[in-house]
Amino acid sequence: MSTPAGENAPAPTGTPRAEPLPELDVTHQERQRRWTVLVRLLLLIPQFIVLYVLYLAAVVVVFIGWFAALVMGRLPGWCFQYLSGYLGYAARVNAYVYLLTDAYPPFAWSAPGHDVGLTLPAQDRLNRLAVLFRIILLIPAYIVAAVVASGWTVLAFFFWLIVLVLGRIPGPVFAASAAALRYELRFMAYTLLVTSAYPKMLFGDDKRVQHGDTAPATTTSDTRPLLLSTGGKVLLVAMIVLGVLGVAGSGATSAAGFDAAETGTSEFGG
Repeated sequence: MSTPAGENAPAPTGTPRAEPLPELDVTHQERQRRWTVLVRLLLLIPQFIVLYVLYLAAVVVVFIGWFAALVMGRLPGWCFQYLSGYLGYAARVNAYVYLLTDAYPPFAWSAPGHDVGLTLPAQDRLNRLAVLFRIILLIPAYIVAAVVASGWTVLAFFFWLIVLVLGRIPGPVFAASAAALRYELRFMAYTLLVTSAYPKMLFGDDKRVQHGDTAPATTTSDTRPLLLSTGGKVLLVAMIVLGVLGVAGSGATSAAGFDAAETGTSEFGG
């Protein structure tokens, strides 16, 4: 995993330095093969199996790393390397799920020539207090990530149908899906203690360079900087609204089921 370009450049005098965030790099392909779009979920089955095994190992690694970070103020090097690699693999698989690319994720720990990449900040010290209360701090970001993911899932069939018919992913759909995936990856990176930067910038980047610069942003990929058009922002808002309705509906269904179970217990249990 490489360090974001310009990370070591000094911030302008009197300007607070922004904390570097994980960056998603995706090449927006003009065309996608319709047959791979049609059977996308079938093609992903082996990837889901591999990713699940890597996830189980990541849970163990981050559990060990959490205790180590409380003592050392940073993740051990081997923990950081594994979790960084896992995030990179997850980024490639999820970008394929989100129809952002037609390039199949390789079964490899690193894929420098692939259309999808995840750039993580260089390993740095972690605030022990933030590590101790990481689960509590995660709650707001988790809610946002869950709502957006739920909303994208609701719209996934329509996105799939559009790409299948057109043989490409329209710009607004690409940008909104990339924004959703980038936030999810930033949430995962914060959860796994790979970065101390809290997930942010769901609606994309500003048209200016971050870290206080005033010059136009330098384009390094089709998602960095990630600039959403009006259509992309509308789609992202739709994801949030549908996600909130979906989460609320799930909560109401669970509550109704619990009430029904209690009623049944009282009626038949005496």
